[in-house]
Amino acid sequence: MFTSLDDRSVIVTGGSKGIGKGIARVFSRAGANVLLAARDESALRAAADELAAGAPGRVETVAADVSRVEDCRLIAETAVERFGGIDVLCANAGIFPDRPLADLTEADVDAVLGCNVKGTMFAVQACLEALEASGHGRVILTSSITGPLTGYPGWSHYGASKAAQLGFLRTAAIELAPRRITINAVLPGNIATEGLDEMGEEYIRGMEAVIPQHRLGTVEDIGYAALFFATDQASYITGQTMVVDGGQVLPESPAALEGI
Repeated sequence: MFTSLDDRSVIVTGGSKGIGKGIARVFSRAGANVLLAARDESALRAAADELAAGAPGRVETVAADVSRVEDCRLIAETAVERFGGIDVLCANAGIFPDRPLADLTEADVDAVLGCNVKGTMFAVQACLEALEASGHGRVILTSSITGPLTGYPGWSHYGASKAAQLGFLRTAAIELAPRRITINAVLPGNIATEGLDEMGEEYIRGMEAVIPQHRLGTVEDIGYAALFFATDQASYITGQTMVVDGGQVLPESPAALEGI
């Protein structure tokens, strides 16, 4: 039996949609008080209203851009002001614009690294004091199988950013350990999120065909992995990664899945 997360203070960056909203839903249903951070105020309000319905935990919002250091500080200050501290930071915010390597511009790379890498690092930095004060501080990064484990055309800058998160993770784990803060990462595979229907049924079936479980993951699948890392029972786990992909990275080739 895992310890209760009732009344613990949780920040989810990029929490207004997709995986971030799924993570927030899992934590709020577990009784935590959740602060959603994202750039779009209207999307934040809609997400908060949706998540608050029937959830025991409070759901609050703050409009912020994690690529800006001052906004990362604003997120931390807001969580402390509204919830009295910070127990868990889910550094989930990320962007993934498609751009072939031959066409990449400096602005493309700066945007992706600014949000996905700098945003992760400075969100953690901004929350350090409050995480240490909690006595059981937890940081959970949303990385990806793309970059650390696999590649995909058009996402060279995104893959680089997700691999960079794990480089940060390992040294940060050493520095945070004396503060009784753990930091771990979840690496999602193909997850069903808003907008996927626009890709068409054939595209979705093609994605499912390369996954041994023959289904896309749900945003809650990622949320439950993050929830585990946030529990007291995971207090001796730090600097580690958890792949949540239905076995997607396992087959040597598509032929390995024939007949399954």
